Amino acid sequence: MEPSVVGADTSAGQAASAGQAPSPAGEIRIVGSLSPSRAGDFMSCPLRYRFRVVDRLPEPPSSAMVRGTVVHSVLERLFDHPPPERTPAAAEALLEPAWRDLLAREPELSGLFADDTERAAWMDSARVLLAGYFSLEDPARLAPAARELYVEHVLASGVRLRGYIDRLDEARTPDGVALRVVDYKTGRAPGPAFEGSALFQMKFYAYLVWRIRGVVPRELRLYYLGDRSWLRVVPDEADLRATERKIDALWSAINRAHRTGDWRATPSKLCDWCDHKARCPAFGGTPPPLPAPDGTAGVGADEPAPPVCEAAG
Repeated sequence: MEPSVVGADTSAGQAASAGQAPSPAGEIRIVGSLSPSRAGDFMSCPLRYRFRVVDRLPEPPSSAMVRGTVVHSVLERLFDHPPPERTPAAAEALLEPAWRDLLAREPELSGLFADDTERAAWMDSARVLLAGYFSLEDPARLAPAARELYVEHVLASGVRLRGYIDRLDEARTPDGVALRVVDYKTGRAPGPAFEGSALFQMKFYAYLVWRIRGVVPRELRLYYLGDRSWLRVVPDEADLRATERKIDALWSAINRAHRTGDWRATPSKLCDWCDHKARCPAFGGTPPPLPAPDGTAGVGADEPAPPVCEAAG
């Protein structure tokens, strides 16, 4: 299913809501793009952001990342079934087709497994994650308004915010439209030290929905299929305005790093899963020279296309 585009440049509406005269259409110049994933990269480690966005260094997909992509695809396709048919068995039946479709798009993934035994074990682990999903909610009771929804909004500063929402639920209530943003993670819930980053990314999505739809989402849900747990947030407009200020401050810090070339490493437990540990100064490595400022990798450049599994979580 192709993602739906529900957001575009709504900066004029933003300016009007702030009491400012709206800018003429097309006047804002795009100075760069930022997604929740890349924002999370910079907050956790500016050097990792540099490796991914500025240097655009390749990152080979891992079996866990690919599994996350396949599970996300299954959960998206599951809602194509009539509600009574959204069963664990139906989800399992979608696993092989989702894997084959991904393999057709990314044939290099054929070398991911050493043999059929390893591949079978990997498929079994995907089934466990799907069982985890069914322990958290009953899809037969849901009617999502959108899945894998592309959202985009341009700030008055020219920064284009964008991302993909796993699922958007919508209901009509006596108080108006109620929206719920749902995100699936195929890992385990983070400890307290990293929970704030996960919640910021959810509020990033909520902010985009608010600016695009004009409705503050009533609820944000983050499902961790790895340990069958979930987080729930009930945002309000003050939360989302604070998120906007944090995004502005984050972009200013990214801008400053581009100007100064100061991309600092921030060692943490996440380093064990980083593809760039060998070139990180915190571990005795040497980063490659920064690309020449020719406009292709500077602060005004667009983010590269995400890896095949980036959204898997």
